[in-house]
Amino acid sequence: MVHMHITAWVVGLILFFIASSMYKSEKMKPATIVHMILRLFYLIIIASGILVLNELGFNLSNLNGEYIGKLILGLVTVAMMEMVLVKMKKEKPAKVFWIIFIIALVLTILLGIRLPGGIFHM
Repeated sequence: MVHMHITAWVVGLILFFIASSMYKSEKMKPATIVHMILRLFYLIIIASGILVLNELGFNLSNLNGEYIGKLILGLVTVAMMEMVLVKMKKEKPAKVFWIIFIIALVLTILLGIRLPGGIFHM
């Protein structure tokens, strides 16, 4: 299940950067299609993340702080991906959302590597 989660994140990030470059070059129709596919991947990312936690034997009553932090950072990362694309689509400044996205993404990846069940602990 960890592999599915990582694959979903990689595909999601690729789709995010494709959509953002399309919005930047004002190819609105294809960018909207890629954006809609990315929204499906948001659901896959969140669902696979929950399944990874269940696979590791965690539920809401026995999560420790690091796992809760990773869960929150992952949700913030997904939310910022969406906010960046929505702002770009509306041709409004998205600099703050880009900064939050990059910080949240780096922290999420670092926690994912560090925590048991992460890429180096499989």
